[in-house]
Amino acid sequence: MGTKLLGATILLSLVDVLQAFAIEKKGDVFKKTACPAFLIFENVAYLADMTFELPCKCKPEEVSSVVWYFQKNLHSHETTVLTDFNGTVIVDSSHVRAGSDLLKRFSIRVFSLIVFRAQLGDSGHYLCGTKEGLFFYGYDVDVQPSRQIAVAFLDKDQHVQEDYAGKEFTLFTTFWDWSGCDRCGVRGEQRRIGLCYVQSALLKPRYRTALPNVTSCGSSAVPAPFQRLTRLRSPEVAIRSCLAPCPEREVPEEGVQSISNIIYKLGEKPELPRVPIQYHRQPPRSDLVIRCPGARPEHAVAWDKGSVRLYRSRYLLGVRKHMRLFIDHGNHLHLQRLRRRDKATYFCWRQGELVAGFQLTVTFQPRRQRSPADPESVFVMRAVGISFAIIIGIFFLIHLSHWSSQVFRKVAKS
Repeated sequence: MGTKLLGATILLSLVDVLQAFAIEKKGDVFKKTACPAFLIFENVAYLADMTFELPCKCKPEEVSSVVWYFQKNLHSHETTVLTDFNGTVIVDSSHVRAGSDLLKRFSIRVFSLIVFRAQLGDSGHYLCGTKEGLFFYGYDVDVQPSRQIAVAFLDKDQHVQEDYAGKEFTLFTTFWDWSGCDRCGVRGEQRRIGLCYVQSALLKPRYRTALPNVTSCGSSAVPAPFQRLTRLRSPEVAIRSCLAPCPEREVPEEGVQSISNIIYKLGEKPELPRVPIQYHRQPPRSDLVIRCPGARPEHAVAWDKGSVRLYRSRYLLGVRKHMRLFIDHGNHLHLQRLRRRDKATYFCWRQGELVAGFQLTVTFQPRRQRSPADPESVFVMRAVGISFAIIIGIFFLIHLSHWSSQVFRKVAKS
């Protein structure tokens, strides 16, 4: 069993790496690929917040555009149409927000469906077909959660999860290849993402997998009695240190270098920004999320606060309790309940290269003296005056009624 699972893990990791890390342009392969006579669903798995692509692997030659459909459960009456019926929907992925509706996070390019920043609710069945309702190809998509992900820091001698062997099924992790080093020239970190898979002879036959009797834990191919048991295992990520050299940069021309040396001799050499800098002004006690430009969750991304390295071994979400500054599994930098000391320049590394800086300023509104002519002062004085007049009126009414009652009693006695 151990040898079979090892082979399954290696093959599944190769399949998942090819599917998850690159969105390539497709040629006209439909003439070579025949559509199956009976519609089956190909199982694919991804981690939440990742971007994935589903190619329509087959269609008749006479079909010039495709329509993508989404069904949460097979044979459900609720079906979402993901197209404009022209097969040409294009969106800017930089404007896509996590948690937004699926209809705002998809794109169609060369008959392929691209879903940006996948969420748990995107798990389900995706069908490629026509607007008349003819289906050519289907996918069983399993988006696994990143919030309950298990983290293993290999430098701290931590280990990944052991396989779980049940009576009729086995749970194990399929790891992708190690990412590149997220920094160069200094100590960096590498990630290796692993997704949950199940091996069982009781899987539903309508779902096609890379290996027989093996599918992802959230797949619809898993029988209903097993679906609750598959929650015993979560996705995981392994993290280790690395050191990579920086690529050689072009040497300045002789004249530019001479001018720079002269400036250096006359005084301090000016510190020029090495990367583009963006400027942010935030009020105190607010929350801020910074995204590295052009980065996706599967990329190798690192963050620095000035000259301080924000390593995941200390700043990854969930490593410590009550963290105000942390990095989530989608590579975003979070700053919560901003304080004055959070003012700094935060640098972003992407795929081992320093690409951007974010200069953060925490703004405090200066206190000013109010004048009597201010609208707020006028309102307060008017409210106080009216209240005082009401109290004085009540006071006089009470004394007037008391005096009137005494006069009435004297008149009655006389």
